[in-house]
Order: sequence, then structure tokens, then C-alpha cells
Amino acid sequence: MPKSSNQKLKLIYLMKILLERTDETHSITMSEIIDALAAYDISAERKSLYNDIENLGVYGLDVIGTQEDRTYSYHIGNRQFELAELKLLVDSVAAAKFITEEKSNELIKKIEHLTSKHNATMLQRQVYVAGRVKSMNNGIMENVDAIHTAIAENSKISFQYFQWNVKKEMELRRGGRLYQVSPWGLMWDDEYYYLVAYDAEADRIKHYRVDKMLRITLTEQK
Repeated sequence: MPKSSNQKLKLIYLMKILLERTDETHSITMSEIIDALAAYDISAERKSLYNDIENLGVYGLDVIGTQEDRTYSYHIGNRQFELAELKLLVDSVAAAKFITEEKSNELIKKIEHLTSKHNATMLQRQVYVAGRVKSMNNGIMENVDAIHTAIAENSKISFQYFQWNVKKEMELRRGGRLYQVSPWGLMWDDEYYYLVAYDAEADRIKHYRVDKMLRITLTEQK
């Protein structure tokens, strides 16, 4: 019988299975590994899997084998992030007012992939923050990236600035006229990101809430 096209990816899928399904309190037996690989249309024999697991260890994956009675099972030990560290990251993302609710959920889903599916459920229970007012600007991450790039390239930026009215409608400041400033740095205050910049026209330092900035563009002026 011809081998499936996934067969060459056996080692990668084996690592995926171990990372997703195991942790310090959840192990997987060799029979369960074989069944899990079969779900990806990959056939595997015990002898080859022993070698694969050993190779993953050489690669740097902390695969721990334990024996209980006649059953031998495997789990991932040390990971790049401890569960407590991931909880801290999730709490920070959920609580940050400058990140929109949509972006918060997206980032938290990515953080969940840094641990097993079992521990991921514990992270999900950490997400809810009562009464949190979140930003409504979905471009916040792009704004932060653009500002960092401008600072690194010693470039002025132009942008539009807005405010929310009582109807929660966006209103452009200065009638939509572009602001042009020299960005100096980003400041975190009261759970919001602020741009610290020099306004040459006003000849003074100003602060702008990053989640209220739109259409940031790097200019050719230094």
C-alpha cells in the first residue's frame, strides 16, 4: 500500500501531538500516539517512534517518559512559557484598554497555543474582566508598529486624530486635517498607549492616544 503524502511529516505531527495533548499532568501512551498519527493519515511503528521521540529530545523538546505498571507514557515537561507566565500574559491582554475586544480575543487564542489544550482551558477562565471599557480602534497594533518603524528610521509621521462623541460616533479633530509630528517614544499610562512627539508647528512636546490615531504614514522628512 502506498504511503500517504503526510508520511514525510511524521516527526512534525508527532511533535504537534505531544505539545497539544500532553503536559505535566496529562500523558499519552504509544498506542494513543499511533492512533493520533493515523488520524493524520500517517502510519507508524513503535520502533520508529522510539527513535523519533529520541530525535525530538536531541532537537530540544523536553519529552519525558514514565512507566506505571506495564504502561509506558510520554508528556512534555519544560516549555518555553510556564502556565503562570501565560496567565499573566492573558490577564494583561484582557485588561489592556487600548486593545479592542476583538484583538484581545485573537491574541489570547494565540497565547493558548503556547501550552497544551488542557491548560488552554485554564487560560480561557482567566479571560473575563468585568466592566472593562475596551478600545474601538482595530488598527491599534498597526499603529504601534508604524510608530516604532518611524522612530527607528528617524522619520516624521502624519496622521488623523479623532475623538468619540456622546453617540459613540467617530469625529475627526481639526476637521480631518493631518497632524505632522516627530515621534520620540511610546508611553504607557492609565492602561493606554500614548505617543510622545514633538510638534514643530506648535514648538512643543505633545501626547496622542495611539488608539485615536488614524492612517499613520511615514513622511520623507527626518
